Amino acid sequence: MPAKKTGRQQIKRSVRTRGDRTETRSAIAKALRSVEAGDVAEAETDVRDALSIMDRSVQKGILHKNNVNRRKSRIAARLNKMKAASA
Repeated sequence: MPAKKTGRQQIKRSVRTRGDRTETRSAIAKALRSVEAGDVAEAETDVRDALSIMDRSVQKGILHKNNVNRRKSRIAARLNKMKAASA
């Protein structure tokens, strides 16, 4: 495939996925902030939302499956640690 066409396609693809990348990063940051804050109920909902959004980003091809699984595991571990400390 000619390099010019590949360049055009990459620009279109990056524009199309920019919003999804932003949404994913924002959800992850929000989940981590709520876990650090220590409110169990709010943290659980934010983490659940972040995990769902990350799964969607895998389906759309924005993030790699293993990368998302690693991030999900780390966020869940932080949440569980916070729950254990508060109990």
